[in-house]
Amino acid sequence: MKKIEVDKKAMLTGHNSAIYALSHWNDTGKFLSAGGDGWVVEWDIENPQMGRLIAKTESQIFSLKYFPTCNLIAVGNMEGGIHWIDPLENSDMKNIAHHEQGIFAMGEIGGRIFTAGGMGRLTQWDPIRIKTKETLHLSHTSLRCMDIQGERMVIGSSDCSIYILDKEMNIIGRMENAHDNSVFALAFHPDGKHIISGGRDARLKVWTWEGKEVHSQSAHWFTINDIKFKPDSSIFATASRDKTIRIWDASDFSLLKEINSLKNEGHVNSVNRLLWLDNDHLISTGDDRTIIIWKINS
Repeated sequence: MKKIEVDKKAMLTGHNSAIYALSHWNDTGKFLSAGGDGWVVEWDIENPQMGRLIAKTESQIFSLKYFPTCNLIAVGNMEGGIHWIDPLENSDMKNIAHHEQGIFAMGEIGGRIFTAGGMGRLTQWDPIRIKTKETLHLSHTSLRCMDIQGERMVIGSSDCSIYILDKEMNIIGRMENAHDNSVFALAFHPDGKHIISGGRDARLKVWTWEGKEVHSQSAHWFTINDIKFKPDSSIFATASRDKTIRIWDASDFSLLKEINSLKNEGHVNSVNRLLWLDNDHLISTGDDRTIIIWKINS
């Protein structure tokens, strides 16, 4: 069994509401956060106490992603609007009301940007003209999460299903009733053969590309909100509404470590989002309005 050592490096404060989104940024050691206060904030791991406000919206932010291919920040809000922000100007270039009931996930395949949100709509965007190109009504309920590997994307829905699509938005696979409730977290396994899922039923499941369930276990006490693989593919982390982060072996899916408030001075409310900044540093955030930088040695 791998030995995991966890060191809490810093706790970042400044947001005035729950934080729902994290994103890599355009410089090594920096990342972005956003949440219920409508702020997009830049953080530097070398100077963690000095957050810099990049942009401010009038609505709660549910999703956030920096797209280096077009040098734009996309922000999805609670009402289903998407804000396009020019990082050079630190300004909101355009706000387009498109989805309904929130934008929950974003991704990119070869310059094609995709957003997933309420009412089961998946939309492809043209980042040059900043307009929609195509929309697919994938489900009758909200699309909650997305991951991308190569030219394929996997999407989790509140209809309990997992969808696999290609870059043309053709459905090439579906796992119906994958979980007992909404699917909130998904990740392609770096081995290129498996998909990891988690949801409101607090179960962690492993699937083949063909939709066969090969592993299932009760992984948390409450909803699994996020799943993120370490860049070297050796381990992955899960975040939960039970206020914990758990570290898992990527080869056999065994539990290696739990990070909590009692032993590690972790989060005191739901952990909503994770981000591996590099092989050594895991960023976590949640309802307690804080961001924690963890050094993970494995």
